[in-house]
This record gives sequence, structure tokens and C-alpha cells, in this order.
Amino acid sequence: MNGEAIIRCEGIAKSYFRDSLEIPVLQGLDLEIPRGGYFALMGPSGSGKTTLLNLIAGIDRPTGGSLEVCGYRLNDLDDDELAGWRAIHVGFIFQNYNLVPVLNAFENVELPLLLQPLSRAQRRARVLEALALVNLEDRMWNFPRQLSGGQEQRVAIARAIVSDPRILVADEPTGALDAKNAEEVMALLERLNQDLGKTILLVTHDPKAAHHARVQIHLEKGVLDRTVEVNR
Repeated sequence: MNGEAIIRCEGIAKSYFRDSLEIPVLQGLDLEIPRGGYFALMGPSGSGKTTLLNLIAGIDRPTGGSLEVCGYRLNDLDDDELAGWRAIHVGFIFQNYNLVPVLNAFENVELPLLLQPLSRAQRRARVLEALALVNLEDRMWNFPRQLSGGQEQRVAIARAIVSDPRILVADEPTGALDAKNAEEVMALLERLNQDLGKTILLVTHDPKAAHHARVQIHLEKGVLDRTVEVNR
């Protein structure tokens, strides 16, 4: 980490509305994350951690405050601009992998590149590089049903990094895995942070997964409760 903030939240608020009822989820949250950081967002259900992750990733919009990510003030982008920004700057890793079952591993990883001005050869080179990083070159022609849960998640990670985004957001990435595969996935994310300098935001309930992060952010009822640096 070099101290330069890649994510800056100032007074971030988020509410949802049910008819005339306002349901506040985040309330005036201030947070800075440096480039190359590895942060785990923790807290009980309903604390706002996934909401915060979605705001930072440009999936949702704040109802108050200022949000700057990768040098862009996300408040100022319209829906099309925000979609284009996400495609370039953010890679997504989900609990249930979200692979397309009728596509093989190669094709699943290639998906984010199809909207970019790349030749077929350029796409192939990037996909092979991403699959090599997750050690799955030998399973590239397998479909999701032919892979273990751990292998599916590694394909999903390859898909997340194939566009070379600056930020990876992971929402409970080990939630569907056994202990061995969970540890392998977390070790992979740690390598992506240390060796490739990816900024990683991880939402997790698992203390073992959170221990791989460098900093743990604990949320409670929509506010920042405490921040803990992890000593490894």
C-alpha cells in the first residue's frame, strides 16, 4: 500500500424506501482505502457491509455523501457511464460463483472481454493468462457441472481479473466452500493483492477468511464501529 486513496467515502448514507417508510442502512460513513489495500468488511446481518460493497463497486448509488473511486466521483456518473466504469475498474467475485452453466471455463472467463475492442487472439491470450494465475489451464474446456466448488470459484476469480481491474470486490467468496477449498481461495486472493497489487474489498462472516485481509472494518447498524489491523 502506498497511502494514495483509491476509494474515498465522505458522509456516505444509503436508505431504502418501502412506500412512505424510510429504512436507513448506512448513516454518514467516512472511509478511505489506499491503493493496494486488502480490507475485510465485517459485522452482523443488516449492518450495511454488503450495501457498502455495492456502493463502492458502482452497483448501487448512495442517497447522501460523496463517493470517489479510482479517481471518479461516482455520484456524477449516469447509468451508462457507471456501467462502463464498472467494466474497466472493478472485478466481481460472488458466493455462488455466477458462472454460465452452458459455457465452459474458457468461455466464462472470456465473457467480460467480449465488450472490449480486442481481437480474438488478444482475448485468448488474456483468458489463458487469467486461468494460469488460478492454476486451471488444464480445465479450461470443462463446464461448471464438471468442476468442484473450489474450481468453480477459481474460474470466477479468473473472470474477475481477466480485464485487469484495479479493484476486486468479493461478497462471501468462501461461503459455499469447505474448509480446504476456502483456504485455497483466500490464499489466491492474498497472492493477487501482494503480487499484482489488486485492491481487494471482502465481505465475510468468517474470521479465518477475514484474517487474510490486512485491515478489518467492523460495521454496526450502518456506522463504522471499529477498524482492526491484522498482524500476520
